[in-house]
Amino acid sequence: MIVTHEDVVAARERIAGGIIESPCMPYESLAEKLGATVYVKMDNLQRTGSFKERGARNALLQLDDDQKTAGVIAASAGNHALGLAMHGGLLGIPVTVVMPTTAPLVKRATCEQLGATVLTCGDAFLDAYEKAQQLASERGLAYIHGYDDPAIIAGQGTMGLEILEQIERRERRFPDAIVVPVGGGGLIAGIAAAVKHRSPDTKIYGVEPERAAKYRPAVEAGRAVRIETKKTIADGLATPDLGQNAFETMRPLIEQVVEVDEAAISLAVLRLIENERTVVEGAGAAGVAALLTTCEPTLHPCGMPDLAGQLIAVPLCGGNIDPAMIGRVIERGLAADGRLTRFETTISDRPGGLAALAKVIADAGASVKDIVHDRAFATSDLSSVDVRCIVETSGKQGASALRKALEAAGFKVPRIHGRPDREAP
Repeated sequence: MIVTHEDVVAARERIAGGIIESPCMPYESLAEKLGATVYVKMDNLQRTGSFKERGARNALLQLDDDQKTAGVIAASAGNHALGLAMHGGLLGIPVTVVMPTTAPLVKRATCEQLGATVLTCGDAFLDAYEKAQQLASERGLAYIHGYDDPAIIAGQGTMGLEILEQIERRERRFPDAIVVPVGGGGLIAGIAAAVKHRSPDTKIYGVEPERAAKYRPAVEAGRAVRIETKKTIADGLATPDLGQNAFETMRPLIEQVVEVDEAAISLAVLRLIENERTVVEGAGAAGVAALLTTCEPTLHPCGMPDLAGQLIAVPLCGGNIDPAMIGRVIERGLAADGRLTRFETTISDRPGGLAALAKVIADAGASVKDIVHDRAFATSDLSSVDVRCIVETSGKQGASALRKALEAAGFKVPRIHGRPDREAP
């Protein structure tokens, strides 16, 4: 089923008063780098920290009375479950959610606090999905698909209407481009249906993590196809497929879907913390990540077109990052930015050897974060020791200056690593 602009408008009227109209704020530091005007739509400020509330409320309100009494069930890695739990509680509808065991603990705990029944099954979303379908049949529960139910897609599309209106009020025109994270496709499909009707010239770009990219296989097959995803920082986008309804709605309306790597996503999370003072999970920061690849020299280009001089909107889709994970994501972001680097070298194993190395690092304006000695497997003679250092620098130029200083002092440095491995989970 193709979702239309009229469906989105009806959804907006239906959920009015139950959903926060989140702010759409200028992102000036990114705008300066791009030479463009950039706004971020901060749906990470919804009560459950995600845009998923929009679709969840719209779908729940359309159930008949018998189904509202019996309750609903869904499979979710977290944000869809949170949206259903919140609005199921507000509307008096029992909610059961099935999560993979890998779902962030903070999302599982919050669902339970909101009154939902939380079950876990398997390591992947597909395991949870199959279990939820089984329970729906056995218990007479309505299954609400997190990204392919037309009511869900229409509800998510209400964000697109708000983006158009909020930017028009401030800029007196509609955005030239909207850059949207893509998981199962429900959000980009809804936004495209809402936006293209009112502003046909606005270009819609999708962004997927390269470790869970589904759009290209779907285009090649002419339909949504299931893929095997890998672990990704953007766990909320790691669905096994696009929704078929979402795919049919989005395909004729969007310009392109690009794929970003883990380094870009990590750096986007870091930049938003530093520049906008806002915490966004990896999935919610994917749109910013795509834009960063066009202006950050430490990142691999992802195929995002040059949008210099244009008016751009980017949804920040969720802020539910696991507290246990945020430190690791920040460190990856620092590495992607060239501010956290590592290198190997050889020093004297006699008194003063380590001090000499530390002095060169300090004089270069860098700070030692960690150092490991390797005597047993060192290739050097017995009076020397191999060391691996992790240091914090001012950035790519600082790392380059450090290497030159080390070499000038006689330390051999085969390589300075200024960013994480692209294949790291």
